[in-house]
Amino acid sequence: MTLACNHVWYALALSALLTVSPAYAQKAYSPGASDTEIKLGQSTPLSGPASAFGAGAGRAVVGYFEMLNEQGGINGRKISFTQLDNAYSAPKAVEQSRKLVDDVGILAEVGTIGTVPNVAIQKYLNSKQVPQLFITAGGRRFNDPKTFPWTVPLYPDFETEGRVVAKYILKTKPDAKIGVLYQNDDYGRDYLKGLRAGLGEKASLIVAEASYELADPTIDSQIVQLKTAGIDTLIEQSSSKAAAQSIRKVHELDWNPLHIIGGSTASVETILKPAGLDASKGLVTTQFLKQPGDPAWVDDEEVKAYKEFLKKYAPSANPDDYSVLVAYMNVHAVTLALRKCGDQLTRDNLIHQATSLHGERLPMMLPGISISTKPDDYTPFKALRIATFNGTSWTLTGDPLSAE
Repeated sequence: MTLACNHVWYALALSALLTVSPAYAQKAYSPGASDTEIKLGQSTPLSGPASAFGAGAGRAVVGYFEMLNEQGGINGRKISFTQLDNAYSAPKAVEQSRKLVDDVGILAEVGTIGTVPNVAIQKYLNSKQVPQLFITAGGRRFNDPKTFPWTVPLYPDFETEGRVVAKYILKTKPDAKIGVLYQNDDYGRDYLKGLRAGLGEKASLIVAEASYELADPTIDSQIVQLKTAGIDTLIEQSSSKAAAQSIRKVHELDWNPLHIIGGSTASVETILKPAGLDASKGLVTTQFLKQPGDPAWVDDEEVKAYKEFLKKYAPSANPDDYSVLVAYMNVHAVTLALRKCGDQLTRDNLIHQATSLHGERLPMMLPGISISTKPDDYTPFKALRIATFNGTSWTLTGDPLSAE
């Protein structure tokens, strides 16, 4: 009788405990998370060859989390954010990721910029099962859930961009004679691969190709080479400096091909104005974000909010710097995924939430653009917009074009 009573008492007590304290039963944490804090980290090129990108974007990210904490954090938890300089060096990036994981004890590394650092840290973070979350790199290699399930990109991969441009060509200029200028690395080669795949049976429309190295002082000879090949459509995936040079050179040659530039080099303030607005007239590009320096968005509420945020929390960051704009999108995505985690702040759940997005729109995204991810396909952007430069601002053309 006594033993039976003890069993009944234990069952009632356990039931009461679970009834009174369901919140405690539901909470779960990985290292870097608690009832009051979420530790996040990032290594970024604050010095070295890519410091022009990393410094401004880095200030914007720090400022965003400062603002977020002033507003109460995420689900009542403050963000403890640690940012380290990787100098855009692969060995340094690995060293800094080890510090973030082993010394700081972060929940996730977020928003790391560039292909070189992200390739370097990918194996290490995946071996530690630490989220490499919403990285800013467009290489197709970062969408590999089977091999690297802890690496989640947040940028239109360059192959997707190439496919979208191919669709635009087939729709508007099906008999084009295409020449391609591309940077001789994954940035350029992935784009070219997507362009060819998107053209499909009409890949023979590409009649000339010219590549350049990132360290080359000029690409003038490549532009002359492509013009001599008799092309009427110039498609390029170039870095900022090379894109400005090609725009000027095409204009100097009094050459008027359909000229399509990569979306990452479409800034009115930092690329087109230095190249010359007259020389830029008629350019075509892909876009997924509003351009803060574009007069077309001068009265847009999201653009106003973006500029006001930078003015207060990162006053030295240039709002027209493309890397700053992308970083702003990125931290909003990080916040979204963490909010969706609720009190289940585990690394597993963070990856689950980040790879289970359905038509989410983030501030500064163009109309008709959203991100979606699946556990077996981490590619966030499935469509992009086409825009044409009228000499003053970019004008969106048609509906979003899908890469699928």
